[in-house]
Amino acid sequence: MTFEERKAQVKSYLGKLVDIKIDRPVGYIHHKEKYDLVYPINYGYVPEVFGGDGEELDVYVLGIDVPVDECRVRIIGIAHRENDIEDKLIGAPEGFSFSAEEIAKAIDFQERYYNTHIEI
Repeated sequence: MTFEERKAQVKSYLGKLVDIKIDRPVGYIHHKEKYDLVYPINYGYVPEVFGGDGEELDVYVLGIDVPVDECRVRIIGIAHRENDIEDKLIGAPEGFSFSAEEIAKAIDFQERYYNTHIEI
């Protein structure tokens, strides 16, 4: 996937309702090589849609504070990673809204390791 295709793909989801499968729910501990990453929010993917890394397209889920297996969200933003091969979608349940600053704070647990900017 080219850079242009990757950006067009994630932008095409802005504003859409999407069904998400959660594989890292609130409280999940991801054991990395040098540290453990604890997920304060639900994190999942759009089934059968593949992103820049060849894996299913990832989604941060805001506004659902308990662990869930799946959910339906509106895509309210994109976490553009300038120093990686993938971008992340940001979703929230219908009726929820978050500023770019609120989103950045919520996803900083993972995005602090990348050069990321938020588009809403």
